Amino acid sequence: MSFGFLPNEGQPDFEALLKQFSEMGIDPGALAGAKSFLESMGSAKTGSDQNLITVAALRDIAKEIISAKGDLPVGTADQDRLGQSIAIANTWLDPEILFPSATAPTQSAWAKREWLDESLAGWQQLIEPLAVGMADALANVISSSSSSLPIEFTGEVNQSPEQQDAMKAMLARLLRGFMGTLIATHLGKGIGLLANSITGANDVAIPLLKTDSGSHLIPQNVNEWAQGLGIDLEQVTIYLALREAAAARLFANTTWLNSYLRDAIISYGKGITIDVDSITRQAEEAMSSGEIDINNPESLNLALNAGLFTPQQTPAQELALTKLEMALALIEGWIDHVISEVASDRIPAFNALIENSRRRRATNSPMQQLFANLLGLEVSPRKMREASAFWGEVKKIRGADGRDRCWEDPAFLPMPDDLADVAAFLNSVTVPDDLSGLI
Repeated sequence: MSFGFLPNEGQPDFEALLKQFSEMGIDPGALAGAKSFLESMGSAKTGSDQNLITVAALRDIAKEIISAKGDLPVGTADQDRLGQSIAIANTWLDPEILFPSATAPTQSAWAKREWLDESLAGWQQLIEPLAVGMADALANVISSSSSSLPIEFTGEVNQSPEQQDAMKAMLARLLRGFMGTLIATHLGKGIGLLANSITGANDVAIPLLKTDSGSHLIPQNVNEWAQGLGIDLEQVTIYLALREAAAARLFANTTWLNSYLRDAIISYGKGITIDVDSITRQAEEAMSSGEIDINNPESLNLALNAGLFTPQQTPAQELALTKLEMALALIEGWIDHVISEVASDRIPAFNALIENSRRRRATNSPMQQLFANLLGLEVSPRKMREASAFWGEVKKIRGADGRDRCWEDPAFLPMPDDLADVAAFLNSVTVPDDLSGLI
């Protein structure tokens, strides 16, 4: 896991902390080193009983990224043109997909900031467990340490156990908030980059919006996506409308999917630990070599970003990442499969469009980069292709409705080994009509 340590505007109330420690009998001068260190890196004002990631913080960071590239207003012509494309897409999908389309939205086209505002709550809820896991692991390093804090933090050679415990509690709280701010910074930047590239409200292929949000395309990004392809804009727009409409139908009718993804992230976050011995050894080596200078916060930032706090994955975390990767691949694979079923012979440039779409997701997708940075997870193009083929086999065996009914229960989602033999997997998760033989 690689994080960039960036400055932020939120600073802790050190004056209040100094007063509290003075009342406890701790020399305020002993906090000078910790204050200087933490102020140089920045720290969140969030308490342990509040969300570490706030919607307001994500919005501010993402808006900077959007503003840097520009956000064109959506006109009436855009609404009419994209509304027609979405209507065509839903007409084609109706006989193929079991899930009905949502009520037609009043706006078929959104500007980037409309998507941002509508998706921020979903992002916050999805990634908050990761921030909590990282923050708690970092705080535990401080609060559970049996050794004294280094003199660079305390400014004192000798402190009582009570003073040391109080100092550790303060540092744990501040570092917990700092980790929340750090992840919020990365997430906010990732969301901003996504807003600049996604072509539709559901193009990230994760259920982030309200279930009745419907389908929306982002005309500025649609036009940029089409540039340089040598394919007329109408074909491109209908293709992207098909992806958007299919994803919107899936998410509106699988309300458990968001919780499934979030539970996987919760499982990953709960397992985060920090190897104190390893960190101590690395820190001592880095300080002796001059790589880290306690008086130079930038050197510490670089060391941290290079992997000083990289957690070791447990088997439970590996399973959580596998479930998360498979769910994301199955979503993308299902979308690719169903639009291929209805449009491969209707859109002349369909094969070129779907290959271009897959290539973009594999090589420069902000979504891929975001999950790689936050979780060390990358959904491979091969896994997406296997997932698409899986849904094709399921349709051959059970038909289109049977394929879509697989989304009714998360227990029906396959794991990687299940993709090779679809029939065997379906048999393993199917309850026989006659259960007498089991009695």
